[in-house]
Amino acid sequence: MSRQIETTERTDVVDVTADVAEAIPAQIDRGVCTVFVPHATAGVVVNENESRLLSDLEGWLDELAPRGEGYAHDEIDTNADAHLRAMLLGESVSVPVVDGSLDLGTWQSILFVECDGPRTRSLDVTVVAR
Repeated sequence: MSRQIETTERTDVVDVTADVAEAIPAQIDRGVCTVFVPHATAGVVVNENESRLLSDLEGWLDELAPRGEGYAHDEIDTNADAHLRAMLLGESVSVPVVDGSLDLGTWQSILFVECDGPRTRSLDVTVVAR
């Protein structure tokens, strides 16, 4: 199942936990849910959805891969920093499904991280029963 995600900033974090949970078929009691971002300049992580932490994440990404640093890829489309950030974040996460629900920890959320927005993005959710 594919979901559309709207981002509003160049670097943007969107909590997609509820969208992913809705994609779990009713007949699946136990299994694994994989969330995949089919984009080279966005990622997905599992972590806490707390505003100061999300601000820290954005600052950390800016420090690790600053925009406009003369990357070779910028000669093509000026978004090498977004590609580098997405490589650090990763393109997928897997979460166990227990009793038909995502088995996330107390403070965990599934977070889509936009690195080259604003854009409309796809988020692919696959659930396999066990």
